[in-house]
Amino acid sequence: GDNSMQSFSMADEEEYDSNHHVHKVLAKVEEGDATIACWEPGQTSPNHCHPHASEIYFCFKGGGIMRAADQTVDVSAGSFTYHPPGEVHEFINGDKRTILFRVRYGGDKVSRHFSWDEKPDWVQKPEDAAYFASLEKSCLEKVKNL
Repeated sequence: GDNSMQSFSMADEEEYDSNHHVHKVLAKVEEGDATIACWEPGQTSPNHCHPHASEIYFCFKGGGIMRAADQTVDVSAGSFTYHPPGEVHEFINGDKRTILFRVRYGGDKVSRHFSWDEKPDWVQKPEDAAYFASLEKSCLEKVKNL
């Protein structure tokens, strides 16, 4: 990998799509990556987790709500959230365009998707269903309550 400093402008990197929020990997760093996620008003993420990687979201502009099984927090410009490996969460954008700067680090960055309220035609992949079926009952009940 590149061992020198890297610099990015959020304004230069932002990109929006009315059908789906946009994630762009800006840099791969050591055990992780740094990305920009751009959201149109009202867009949501699927309820998902990264079983082997931690995830930090910093809100650069805009805002919304970040939900996990045990809590819901307001996200606004200047705030950040941390999700440990395996924590199922979703982001619900507010009424303005939002830019989230995301850092994932740790093991495999694979996402496991549980549900997606915004997309009624969404179908869970078999490998994601198998992952969630393998969880202990107490963990699965938390996920189902999101």
